Amino acid sequence: MSKSVFITGASSGLGRQVASEFASRGYDLALAARQIDVLQTIKSELEERHGVRVLVYPLDVSDAKQVRDTLNTASAELGKLDIVVANAGLGSDGRIGRIDFANSRQLFEVNVIGACATIDAAITLFKSQGHGQIVAMSSIASWRGLPGSGAYSASKAAVSVYMEALRAESQGKNLTVTVIYPGYIDTPMNNKLKSRPFLLPLEEGGKRIADAILQRRKRAVIPGYPWLLLRPVLQLMPTALISKLF
Repeated sequence: MSKSVFITGASSGLGRQVASEFASRGYDLALAARQIDVLQTIKSELEERHGVRVLVYPLDVSDAKQVRDTLNTASAELGKLDIVVANAGLGSDGRIGRIDFANSRQLFEVNVIGACATIDAAITLFKSQGHGQIVAMSSIASWRGLPGSGAYSASKAAVSVYMEALRAESQGKNLTVTVIYPGYIDTPMNNKLKSRPFLLPLEEGGKRIADAILQRRKRAVIPGYPWLLLRPVLQLMPTALISKLF
């Protein structure tokens, strides 16, 4: 039986690119997003190019019941799910108190509630089938709250901590818990930012993320260099300096 991957937020950006990477490696796909018309186009492209099976589903990840039902349907139709990638997410660009809080609320509903709902449903499924790998997309933004990205940074930090709790709960079980920390990868989410240091092309970013997942890594920073070297500097940098740099 072919191996299979379920990916949320698969209609654009990293979700779409990671889906393409897995298709090129022979994996059957279950792709979910709000834009079902875009997913239908992706389905046709990947099936024609790689000869794999691609199922697509409309999904609002902030609806926990819909997430569970969709994931269970995909598992039944493909026979099983080997990997679930909680990728759906929104970006933000605005300072606290200056942007409409409704935007921050929506971001948390997708980035935190949606991710946790996906993770929860996947773990329930994996326990019943006896194995599986859950992958969550965090961000280097989770390392330090930066001006202009408070809600986004906080949402990604929440996902990281949730996954670390899951990792502790999964010790001794046949479950793999992987957290991906992308830096700046060229996606629609960040292509309007003034500064994108150490930018990776989307295709290369997707390849490295797929590699990290298939290597069953616990944590992966993409790209690792120079962000792994800069992480302690960023975390120890005085707030007064942070406020001037960002």
